[in-house]
Amino acid sequence: MFKKLFGNPRNGSGPTVSTTTTTKTVDAIQKLSETEDLLIKRQDVLDRKIAMELERAKEMTRAKNKRGALMALKKKKMYEQQLEQLLNQVQRIAEQKSMLENQRAVVETVDALRSGATASKHVMTEMKIGDVDKVLDSINEQTEDMRAIQDALGQPIGAAADLDEDELLGELEELEASELDDQLLQPAPVPTTRVPQAAAAQAARVGPAAAARPAAVAKTAEELELEELQAELAA
Repeated sequence: MFKKLFGNPRNGSGPTVSTTTTTKTVDAIQKLSETEDLLIKRQDVLDRKIAMELERAKEMTRAKNKRGALMALKKKKMYEQQLEQLLNQVQRIAEQKSMLENQRAVVETVDALRSGATASKHVMTEMKIGDVDKVLDSINEQTEDMRAIQDALGQPIGAAADLDEDELLGELEELEASELDDQLLQPAPVPTTRVPQAAAAQAARVGPAAAARPAAVAKTAEELELEELQAELAA
């Protein structure tokens, strides 16, 4: 089925769906959409007529006009049959339009995939594995050269090259030990607690009992909402 629609990619044949066929498909979808809109408008008209005949039947019944009420109900039944047929037509048109739209989408998707595959094939034809290896070898060689240059620039020169690193590390350890001894020999600070003058004055005004009482904890939104609910139930 797909070979009939899109052709056989192995032998290089293109899609069997021509430009003329695509144009006809678009025209058919547009025609179906216009017909669907027309039927929907007709459906609205029938709905109004059914409601009108039902109201007329009610009026005739209230007026004790049995014959007129039966006539209105007959018209209502006729309009309902027309409406049922119309709904079936709308359903068929919608299915046909959906099928054509899906087919068009499939054709466009396959055509895009075919274009991508063709472009990828051209790129791979122009790209050779030997050229890739040469590029990678050149990059690795440049990286090694740069690393060698950085190592050479990082070597100490002049007086710094004659310094003994082990001797410097030993001197550093002696300095750290001396600093630690000085810290241990210093007396520990005595903690002092001072009450701010503003806090002391406040404590003197409110008294010891109030000062010892813990501060009220702010209520959450859930607690406030629960209190309001309880107040409404108690009322």
